[in-house]
Order: sequence, then structure tokens, then C-alpha cells
Amino acid sequence: MTKTKSKQIIRALLLVGTIISLYFVPWPILKAWIAPLPETVQQQVNKATDYGFDGIIVYIDKKDNKKEYFTSGYKNRENKTPTDPNSLFKIASVSKLYTALAITKLVTDRRLSLDKTLADYFPELVGRIENADRITLRMMVQNRSGIPNYTDTKNYWVHPKQNDKERLELVLDLPANFEPNEDFEYSNTNYLLLSQLIEKSSELTKFQYIKETILKPLNLNNTYGSIHEVDTDDVMSGYYVGYENDLKMDDNGVMLATAEDLGKFIRALNDGSVFKDKKEQEIYNSIYKYEHTGLIPGYQTIAKYHKDIDTVIIQFTNTVDFDGYNWSLSEIMYNRIVKILSEKTSHSRVDG
Repeated sequence: MTKTKSKQIIRALLLVGTIISLYFVPWPILKAWIAPLPETVQQQVNKATDYGFDGIIVYIDKKDNKKEYFTSGYKNRENKTPTDPNSLFKIASVSKLYTALAITKLVTDRRLSLDKTLADYFPELVGRIENADRITLRMMVQNRSGIPNYTDTKNYWVHPKQNDKERLELVLDLPANFEPNEDFEYSNTNYLLLSQLIEKSSELTKFQYIKETILKPLNLNNTYGSIHEVDTDDVMSGYYVGYENDLKMDDNGVMLATAEDLGKFIRALNDGSVFKDKKEQEIYNSIYKYEHTGLIPGYQTIAKYHKDIDTVIIQFTNTVDFDGYNWSLSEIMYNRIVKILSEKTSHSRVDG
């Protein structure tokens, strides 16, 4: 074989390889990422449908206490109902912030101890959850227990369970994913058990305790414990790509809130006003974080405080696809909004 022919074959193979690799490029993500940054938040939010979202709500609480809302798309796509900034939204795992804070308050009141074990509080789970006698409350809050995550069980979201008893049964008698405190792995089972512990130690439902100790002091009147506690007309519809039905009536066992209520909570958590005193804040600081994301079928939430611009930004999007680029596009949307606000803040400082 001549050198010329060898080169031609190599070039052909490289061309084929390039063409094949282009097939696997995540073009929707790349397109969204490299697009020019709009001048305003509303212009960015208006791109939600281009990103594949039926509707979006963005709430911004700036350092001067000025609150702004930005929306586009539909609250309900069947009825073509425009997105309402005051809609209730299923905040999914963002509710873990409230749970961790509730645990903190019970520890402060000495009704719970972070160093006691799962076996101490739930002796009936010894032998049903591996290492129950070595898993501490602290490890559960920090997702370092090794207890398997019930939402990771096969086809969970195809046929989700309707109550905590059924959810817990999915992981009973399974081997631990790792030894206690030897690793980190996100597990909704930890927070299911913590929720039960809140009820056991407070003699209230979990949400009643959260309401009395967190929501009422902050005057948060638009946060609820479940879909059964609200007027469903106030709830933003949720959709899964390829599935036509509205998912808002699904009982996922999660809290609901307006973007403003969630934003006020995130602000209070970060400025310390939600805590009884410094000691309580120190306990919380030792076990959990100050921002969160949430994802269940039909509902994506990003809730964060940005210290450099002293701004809380909440983003709700109501279209989900676990198998696609949906979550990445949600993060790109959020990060571009943060960048727009950061650049405006920088310009204001220069002009000032």
C-alpha cells in the first residue's frame, strides 16, 4: 500500500469519526450556552420555550429589598393560561432545607441529639436497615448514612408510592450502599426518616411543626405541606416530556410554595433571621447547606442566595425530562440570569 493511499484512508477514517462525534454533541445545550447574553432578565426568561419549558417563574429579591418577578409561557398549557408569578409550585427536594432546619430547632431544644443513632429513635428498624445502630442523626441530615434511596429503586417514577410507609418498604432489608460516614450519597430515605422523627419528637405533623417554628415567625403564608392542603387552581401545572397529562395532582409528598415565599425563606436562612440565636445557627451550619435545587416529574426548582450581589434568585420551570438535557438547560437559564444581574451590579458600582 502506497503512502498516499494510507493517508487517504486515515483522512477518511478521521472524517467518519468526526461525523459520528458530531452526532453525540448536545446541540441544545451548546446553542443555549453560546448564545449572546440578553440585556435584561425578561429577555432571557422569554427564551424559556426555546429551551423546551412550558412555563417559567423567576423571583428576584435584591439587597435593597426590591422584589421583582419575571415570567413567560404557560401556567397550564391545555388552557393556554399564562404563567402567574403567584402560583404555587411543588418545590421537591428544596423542602429538605426546612426539614434540616426543623431538626436543628429540635436539637436546640434538646428533644433530639445529632449523635444518637437510628436504632435509638427507631428500634424497630434494627435488622431492617443495615447499620441502624451506627447511623447517627447527623449522618442522615448530611446524606452520609449509606441508606439506599427509595427513588432510585427500579421504575420508581413510573409507579410512585403514595405514602411514606410504602416508600420506606422499598428499601427495607436492602444492603447499605456504603459504611456509615464513609461516603456521601443523596438519599430521600434519609429525609423520609427525619420527617418521621420530627413528628415523633414534636408530637405534631412535620408540616405543623415547620409552620409553627419557621413559617409563622417569618409571616410565610403561602407555603403548604402537600397538594391536598391547597386550592389546586392556584398550582402551576407540571409536565413530563412525551407525556401529555398534567402532573400537578400527583401526590409526591412534597411541599408547595410561591416563589416569593420561598425567596423570603432563603433570605431569612442566609441572613440568620430564621434562627433563634447564634447557637442554633451554629448547629445548622454544622450539618446542612443554605441553598438547594429540586427535581420531580413536572417540577424543577433552583433556590439560591448570591452573596456577591446580595440577591436571592428563585427559578421555577414546569417541564421535566430525566433522559434529556432538560435539567442542564434549566441551570443554563438560571446562570445566565445571575450573570445579567451581576453585570448590572458591576456597572452600577462603576457608575456610582
